[in-house]
Amino acid sequence: MPTGVLINTGAILFGGLLGGLLGNRLSEEFKNNLTMIFGVCSMGMGIYAIAPMQYMPAVIFALVIGTGLGLAFRLGDKINRGAMLMQRPIAKLFPSEHLTIDEDEFVRSLVTIIVLFCASGTGIYGSLDAGMTGDHSILISKSILDFFTAAIFACNLGFVVSVIAVPQLLIFGTLFYTATVIFPLTTPEMILDFKACGGFLMLATGFRMIQVKMFPTADMIPAMILVMPFSWLWVNWITPFL
Repeated sequence: MPTGVLINTGAILFGGLLGGLLGNRLSEEFKNNLTMIFGVCSMGMGIYAIAPMQYMPAVIFALVIGTGLGLAFRLGDKINRGAMLMQRPIAKLFPSEHLTIDEDEFVRSLVTIIVLFCASGTGIYGSLDAGMTGDHSILISKSILDFFTAAIFACNLGFVVSVIAVPQLLIFGTLFYTATVIFPLTTPEMILDFKACGGFLMLATGFRMIQVKMFPTADMIPAMILVMPFSWLWVNWITPFL
């Protein structure tokens, strides 16, 4: 069962409803300070995932090559364009006329949270990890952060934030069931290196959230596809010669 995926979807749904009810009752200082805590939590989750890494050169190589491919193919821009297409039907359900922000800011903010909830490295990694290992802890931890993040965004955007739970469920559910097919082809070492690669993405996400450095986290996603093959190649082809 995709327990973690369902919990994460529910967190966004109910967080968006709560924020829509709260409206603008939360101060900007409160929102900003809470977001800083979200960033620290993301970095802590990343460090926890990196610690059991087995083959560091394979993970580093996957991160460098994967990010290079993401940047070369402008994966981040393509994800943003996809979010813009997704935004249009969602925005029609809950127009922005009665909100305190203008339409341009409404669209920008909505695209931002679609990317954050549906295409984040943490979510993709968590869904794949849950499907391969049955460990839902990353998605459950992410759900706690997403609940409050959805509530904060919904204070400005309204109930439209809750609707993002639907495409997120479809995307993460697909990744979860795809991972169950991949798992029989892996080894314990490959799984640990995959977790470590996801940990680096969570660290990068944390730095973005606290606005220290805007890492290209969307462009880093291909690294999670490469890391397990690179881990296998390292132990079977490279290590024997060392």
